[in-house]
Amino acid sequence: MGILLLKNLTIRYDGKPVVRDFNLEVLDGEMVALLGPSGTGKTTVLKAVAGLLRPHQGEIFIDGQPVNHLPPEKRSAVMVFQKSLLFPFLNVEQNIAFGLRMQRRQGRDTIKEIREIMQLTELAGLGRRKVHELSGGQQQRVSLARALVLKPAILLLDEPLSNLDANLRQQMRELIQDIQAETRITTLFVTHDQAEALMISHRVGLLLNGRLRQVGDPRELFYRPADPEVACFFGGCNFITGRIKDGHFHSAFATIPTSLTNGNGHLMTATIRPEDILITSESNYFQGRVQKINFEGSATRIWVQCQDNRFVVLTSDADFTPGQHVGLHLPPEKIRIFPSAEESV
Repeated sequence: MGILLLKNLTIRYDGKPVVRDFNLEVLDGEMVALLGPSGTGKTTVLKAVAGLLRPHQGEIFIDGQPVNHLPPEKRSAVMVFQKSLLFPFLNVEQNIAFGLRMQRRQGRDTIKEIREIMQLTELAGLGRRKVHELSGGQQQRVSLARALVLKPAILLLDEPLSNLDANLRQQMRELIQDIQAETRITTLFVTHDQAEALMISHRVGLLLNGRLRQVGDPRELFYRPADPEVACFFGGCNFITGRIKDGHFHSAFATIPTSLTNGNGHLMTATIRPEDILITSESNYFQGRVQKINFEGSATRIWVQCQDNRFVVLTSDADFTPGQHVGLHLPPEKIRIFPSAEESV
C-alpha cells in the first residue's frame, strides 16, 4: 500500500516562495505526473517528499502517517534522479544491492529479490558489468532497479529520461509504464515533457509559477483546461475576447453559438485548439487569408489571418499556399470559454 498526501505545502528559497499552497493526493497504485516548465518547483516537491528538504509550511503524509519530522531513510519513499548517480567502482548487481546492504539485508532471499528486479528492469545477464560499460538507458534502469528492490511505498522519479535520446526515451517510457502496471507501486513522476506526462500517467498535475493549476486525467488537461494559461501550456494558441449573451459568444471577430448562459456581460476569453479548426477552400465559413505554412510531417501548421485575429490551424491537408483565401469553421462544441483577466467595461 502507498498513499501520498501533500497538504498546503509552501517551500521557500532565500525567502522567496518556490512552491505555494501545494495540495495533491496520489492514490495507492497510481502514477501521477507532475508537469511544468523548468524552475517551477517540481523537483522541490519531490525533495520535500523524499525528506531532502523540509517545507516551511504544510504537511506530508505517507500511508496516513505524517513524515515531516522523519529523515529520508525512515520514510518509505525512494527518489530516482535525473542523473543515474551509480557507484562506478561497483558492478550492476552491487549497485542494485547497495540500499539493501545499508539496511543489513543479505542472504538467499535478498539475492533472489535482486535477480527478480533485474529481470523486471531488463538487466538480466548484466549483473557483472561495471557502470562505464553500460549505455545511458541501462544506467537509468540500474537506478530504477536500485529503488524498486527496496519496495518503497512511494517511488519518486525526477526527470529520469531527460538525458536520453528520443528512441531510448520512448523505450524507457514504455518500460516504466509496464513496470508500474506490474508492481502497482505508487509513483510521482516529474517531467517538463508534455507528451511524456500525457502518455505515462494516470493523472497529471500542472505546476506553473509554484502553484498547482490543474490536476486531472491527461485528456482532461489537454481538452478541458481550467484557464487560458493551462490551455496555452498544452498548445492552445487561438484566443478570442468577447461576451456571452443570448446563447452566443459575441466578439469583434464573429458571433459563435455556445451552451454557456453565464457571464453577465463580462469580458470572456474563448479558445480552440489548432487541430479542432476545419480549414477549407470553400467560402461559406469565416473568411481568412493564409499567411504562413509549416510542413510537420503527418500534419501541416497553417497561420490564417481573419480580420484582426490570427489563427493557427493544424491539418493533415497540405494543399494550401500562402496568400490563398480560405474558410475556417470553428465547431462550437470544441470551444472553451473562460473569464477574461481583463475587467469588464
